[in-house]
Amino acid sequence: MKSLSKLLSALMIEEVIGREDKTITDVVSDSRKVTKGSLFVAVRGTNVDGHSFIPLLQYSGVAAIVCEEFPEFLETSITYIKVSNSAIALGYLASEWYDNPSHKLKLVGVTGTNGKTTTATLIYEMARMMGYKAGLLSTVCNYIEDEAIPTNQTTPDPLTINALLHRMVEAGCSYASMEVSSHAAHQHRIAGLHFAGGVFTNLTRDHLDYHKTVEAYLAAKKSFFDGLPSSAFALTNLDDKSGEVMLQNTDARRYTYSLRTRADFMGRVVESRLDGTSMTFNGREVEVLFTGKFNAYNLTAVYGTAILLGWEPEHVLVNMSRLVPVAGRFQAFHSPKGYTAIVDYAHTPDAVVNVLQAIREIVGTRGSVITVVGAGGNRDKGKRPIMAKEAALRSDRLILTSDNPRNEDPAEILRDMEAGLDVEGRKKTLSIVDRREAIRTAAALASSGDVILIAGKGHEDYQEINGVKHHFDDREVVKEVIAAEL
Repeated sequence: MKSLSKLLSALMIEEVIGREDKTITDVVSDSRKVTKGSLFVAVRGTNVDGHSFIPLLQYSGVAAIVCEEFPEFLETSITYIKVSNSAIALGYLASEWYDNPSHKLKLVGVTGTNGKTTTATLIYEMARMMGYKAGLLSTVCNYIEDEAIPTNQTTPDPLTINALLHRMVEAGCSYASMEVSSHAAHQHRIAGLHFAGGVFTNLTRDHLDYHKTVEAYLAAKKSFFDGLPSSAFALTNLDDKSGEVMLQNTDARRYTYSLRTRADFMGRVVESRLDGTSMTFNGREVEVLFTGKFNAYNLTAVYGTAILLGWEPEHVLVNMSRLVPVAGRFQAFHSPKGYTAIVDYAHTPDAVVNVLQAIREIVGTRGSVITVVGAGGNRDKGKRPIMAKEAALRSDRLILTSDNPRNEDPAEILRDMEAGLDVEGRKKTLSIVDRREAIRTAAALASSGDVILIAGKGHEDYQEINGVKHHFDDREVVKEVIAAEL
């Protein structure tokens, strides 16, 4: 429990009606969770406006309500606090409620279209290899040291974020890394957090169903860097056309990384294989267990972050060779028939291009590349034909299939993808709605030396059809197919 006056000290308040000398039992933004003594924050969400629930809470025992507009009827037992933006207020209240845990950790945020999960996860792994206790907030799973905590959002709501950070502090963690999605930045879910550093991976087309324009999408990413304090570092990908844009208005110390040009942290690919890569970091050569130029960028960002956090460079380089790929990210499975199946989360045109280029650079003309890919339903339709076009250009055979159709007709999604294919592309393409059957077909088509890319779902262990999640894991299906070949 905390005093209302103490909680309100964290906010920029426009007006207060009612007593501030109250004890608050919890802070909530979900009206269904309000109990006697709660502080309710009325947030304007994308689908629901929390202000609409205020009249229903007047006799719930709620102690105080934070809002952007006072209701027409004021209950004398409730304290009403008016702010300019309730979403921002929720972030600061959540931080204050949990004793400002981000100030007690060195928290690094990672944003960008692709590479967030890998980069954030490897920073967490590197911290632990360096001998520190650490936590992670990511798309795949949240971690407090070894404790895995399932997640269903790239960046959770402010109360969940701060609750997890608080638990990290209690567990003795001194470092934490987290993915910062464009949705979270735009919806102020990271408001009130104190970051020791921010990392930008890249920016390509994604989430236009939400942001509407690439410019708005970029602005959401940039707002994360705009909010970093002068005590933090901002590390950006100099090879991405939006890289320097991210640093334009930040107060943080500015650093760059690159595979192509002179930067503070320079990575170079010496040799690539399906099972790893020989790389240099600022001129020092290291064997890493990752494949592809996109992973070389992620690893260079991790190297730069580690140095900026003050870790000893020699130990960092040794640990770079010990890092292992994240589940569902370029995860390879070898068949007794001699082909290799790679499961990857690539679900944007650019990510598919990156993975296929990495595969083609290694396979060359010695084997065929067979790609299995789909596109999610109820999301940006404009990327569907682009996904198919790019996949077809870089594959010898292409199988279009379901991803998470959600509430759309999967056959219609495939037709949207097929629209991006030219005559040559159509000749090499099959459309199979059933994803399991699509993977089996790819395996049947593969010969020794070939590589199958199964893209789009990666670590996910479900398929959402008609709004219902059914268990489905690409990795499990691949293992079943390979087992049947023995």
